[in-house]
Amino acid sequence: MKRRFRKVAFGFGFLALVAIILVIVLIFQFLRPTPPPPGVPPTPSAPPRADSQPADCPDVLVVSIPGTWESKANDDPYRPTANRHSLMLRVTKALQANFPSSRAEVYTVPYVAQFRNPTVLTDKQQDYNVSRAQGKRRAVDKITRTYDHCPLTGYLLMGFSQGAVIAGDIAGDIGNGHGPIPVQDQDLVLGVGLIADGRRQAGQQNDVGPSPDGVGAEVALGSFGGLVPGIEMTGARRGGFGTLTERTYSICAAGDLICDSPRVSDPFSAIGKLANAANNPVHAKYATSRYWAQNGATATQWMFAWAKRLITEAPHPKHD
Repeated sequence: MKRRFRKVAFGFGFLALVAIILVIVLIFQFLRPTPPPPGVPPTPSAPPRADSQPADCPDVLVVSIPGTWESKANDDPYRPTANRHSLMLRVTKALQANFPSSRAEVYTVPYVAQFRNPTVLTDKQQDYNVSRAQGKRRAVDKITRTYDHCPLTGYLLMGFSQGAVIAGDIAGDIGNGHGPIPVQDQDLVLGVGLIADGRRQAGQQNDVGPSPDGVGAEVALGSFGGLVPGIEMTGARRGGFGTLTERTYSICAAGDLICDSPRVSDPFSAIGKLANAANNPVHAKYATSRYWAQNGATATQWMFAWAKRLITEAPHPKHD
């Protein structure tokens, strides 16, 4: 009887041990990270951020992108002279006067900044596609070089008109994980400021009021894509600004066809109007309070105050 009891007890003990082992295996399987789907490489773990950076690195890099006819490909990025009436100079010159370059390096992207009107055969300017691509390429190159050399530098992106499209596109790339600043360091982007963004969609960022309900010209004409040679209307930004949405601010005056455009049905007549929209009084008056103002401040005054606050509040990285 005792021998039979011992066998039964041993059997229960063995089963209990097996059960415990199975539970441990199941817990291990449950806690183990899920492998990536076939064909998708695993995301490498981000290296720890550096504690300091080289002495020649600024605390903040301000990347400013001028609008159409406000820059040239060979302009000086630190002392631009291509167009002394450039709207963004009202912001960048004021920032340079308020901060030393060690605190805020102000870089104005030099690019061709043109928009050929295809309805005018004598217009010999560069195509919009060429101009926009060059501006983005040069801005991304500057950001990439700075990021590689200065791991703790913060970034402030801003632009007007064609420059706002470029700055917004770069911000959208970063915020959606495929820009010059990788996902793990997106917090380095302090803010994005856009005036008259041609890919604007109301409510897709912080709209600085008063803000109209229209859309950017590229969104209005997005369904026509590249129907007109040299002028590719890219539509809305896929994914918007992603993780940078809350840090992106947009200014648009009602009636400015670049950022407050109605939906159109005839792309050829609309392109002609949009090519000349940069000369219309609404688009050209953001430095005044005639068509847009907030609490008495013009768009450029608002942008300067916003940028100044972000730079003032930005971290002070340790330098080697």
